[in-house]
Amino acid sequence: MKSSTLFEGIIVALISSFVGSILYFALSSLFSDSFLIRFLISGLSFGYILYLLSRSKERIGRITVVAVWSISVISLWFIWPPITLFILMHLIAIWLVRSLYFYSSLFSSLADLALNGFSVAAAFWAASHTGSLFLTIWCFFFTQALFVLIPTSINKEANKTATPFQNEDKFQHAYRAAEAAVRKLSNT
Repeated sequence: MKSSTLFEGIIVALISSFVGSILYFALSSLFSDSFLIRFLISGLSFGYILYLLSRSKERIGRITVVAVWSISVISLWFIWPPITLFILMHLIAIWLVRSLYFYSSLFSSLADLALNGFSVAAAFWAASHTGSLFLTIWCFFFTQALFVLIPTSINKEANKTATPFQNEDKFQHAYRAAEAAVRKLSNT
């Protein structure tokens, strides 16, 4: 299991930009712009969430995340909210996945929320100044790639100097203490 790198995030941004712009131009004669933009937002965010889940070291809850994301997006498609709310809901999904699977502190999670806001601002800036869908998607996912620079926890430096016993999972410590107690009771 490899963790995400900035270079990998840039590659994901480039692939997303190519796929999004090719799909838009290939399907633009068949569907309305409103439908197609929403389709691209949902599709690209789903692909990005799958990428995040594949790079996470956590194994628990992946199916639940995909199921909740799917139910949320299907609900959004039925409700058909304004595009800004539609984008916001997808951003919240990306933020929640990264907060749950990559960070262990509130500060890191809030920094990621700020990064999401900055990425949307960069995408809107690119859309308004260039009119290019490719550059809009590129700016969004390029700034999303910067999430690897956010520290996963505030006290990471303190954990480096801690003894292995201090770094040990509390559950494992309690489990070993319970095993020792059972052995002691069985020997008497």
